[in-house]
Amino acid sequence: MTRARLHRRLIGTALCAALLVGCTPVGPDFVRPNSPVVKEWIEVNSPSVGPSGLTSRSAPVVKWWETFNDPTLNKLVAEAYAQNLDLQVAGARVLQARAQLGIAFGELYPQSQAIGGSIERRQISDNLGPIADVNRIIPLDTEFSTSQVGFDAQWELDVWGQQRRGVQAARSNLALQVANYDDALVTLTGDVAALYVNIRALQESLAVARENIQLQQASADLTQLRFDNGVTTELDVQESTALLNNTKALVPEIESDLQQAKNALAVLLGATPSRMTSLLGNSGRIPSARSNVAVGVPAELLRRRPDVRAAELAAATQSAQVGIAIADLYPQFILSGSIGLQASGGRDLFSAASTTSLANAGVVWNVLNYGRIKNNVRAQDAAYQALIANYQNTVLTAYSEVESAMVAYAQSRKQVGFYENSVTASRKAAQIAVDQYRDGIADYSRILNTQTALLRSQANLIEARQQVSSNLVAVYKGLGGGWQIRQNQEFLPETVLAEMAYRTDWGDLLQQDPTGASLN
Repeated sequence: MTRARLHRRLIGTALCAALLVGCTPVGPDFVRPNSPVVKEWIEVNSPSVGPSGLTSRSAPVVKWWETFNDPTLNKLVAEAYAQNLDLQVAGARVLQARAQLGIAFGELYPQSQAIGGSIERRQISDNLGPIADVNRIIPLDTEFSTSQVGFDAQWELDVWGQQRRGVQAARSNLALQVANYDDALVTLTGDVAALYVNIRALQESLAVARENIQLQQASADLTQLRFDNGVTTELDVQESTALLNNTKALVPEIESDLQQAKNALAVLLGATPSRMTSLLGNSGRIPSARSNVAVGVPAELLRRRPDVRAAELAAATQSAQVGIAIADLYPQFILSGSIGLQASGGRDLFSAASTTSLANAGVVWNVLNYGRIKNNVRAQDAAYQALIANYQNTVLTAYSEVESAMVAYAQSRKQVGFYENSVTASRKAAQIAVDQYRDGIADYSRILNTQTALLRSQANLIEARQQVSSNLVAVYKGLGGGWQIRQNQEFLPETVLAEMAYRTDWGDLLQQDPTGASLN
């Protein structure tokens, strides 16, 4: 066969391959699974909660923590976003998924390519006899050399769309990792805010405990004075001493809880616990947000919440895996070939006469393992169905979390008003009891009861105010707010990206979402 005819056949084979690759990939095309639809939030206009402070007329804010008007909280969220190590783990997985997408794209082209060359010199044993010919005896050349250089390639044609499904899976996986990063960011901002609210509540509780210690110490001193003057019995002294020490015992417990909360916050900030005092100070008040809270409409939830998007993308990734498994049921068409130069001795290696080439087309069909392949398809399909159910469950959970946070927020706001009235009344009652005891009108049990009630009312008020802020954080977290701050930002800090670029040639993969795979 002439080189020209071989060349024409290779071109024809390539054209046929191009036509075959254009076939629709086998397997299901992913469609977002059906999920329940909620038209409006129950708590927004519910008469049972009254003026809840919730409105669906405006979209939820992105930087929701700024609604608390607390510069310290804003600083903590910014530092956590810049330094949190769990977030960096999620960011590194995004970069890993980008590289894996590049691998999947590479499978669309000849999967094996190699450029090689060799020089070979061989010595044959002198004891081998000459080659006999009917007309003459050909002496055997016992020493010779060959040299060659060439290019080899092998291409499994994507007739059934297996490689294209692989690209779909890798692209969905990249978007999935971005959604997981966003979900980690939502969790991070919510956890930082919740811990900060808890820390401020503990600081207020500590101040209230110390205030009550001073009040009870004054009462204990009064009972001791009256006992020394023979006006009362030792019973009053012992009761006042017991109440005072019970209140003092609260301080170590609160201080322990406070330090543990600071330690937990330090982990979220990627910092050491020793920095927390300088960041937080020794005192502060529970942050409170404006009364009117925008929650948007339920239809926005499925796009705002990263965990919902992640569940959808996990199903999309598995859908492509079903197609990949189905493609194994069909024959694989493989093209391979090589072209190069070959000569003895290397003297004429780069002459036209030294050209050598090979073209091969083959079919591989794993028919003897058909049952195993079919069961793999079934296994992949079952995994896909499980992820569909997981997506639907994630949607239901999202609606439930938001509704639960809303009702908790609305009810805790009502509690605050009641406890404020309770604290005012308890403080006045405690003062009246002390005055009556000093005047001899009432016994010490009145002081004991009123001071105990005052401490309890103040603790309840702090807890209710904490719950209002914590439940509002839960509302915003349930609405999927906060992840938007990473848009147009890198997934890892600049210092980390610089280390990775120094260690490995990443090309443009360290840039912000170069593939456009994210659905955000």
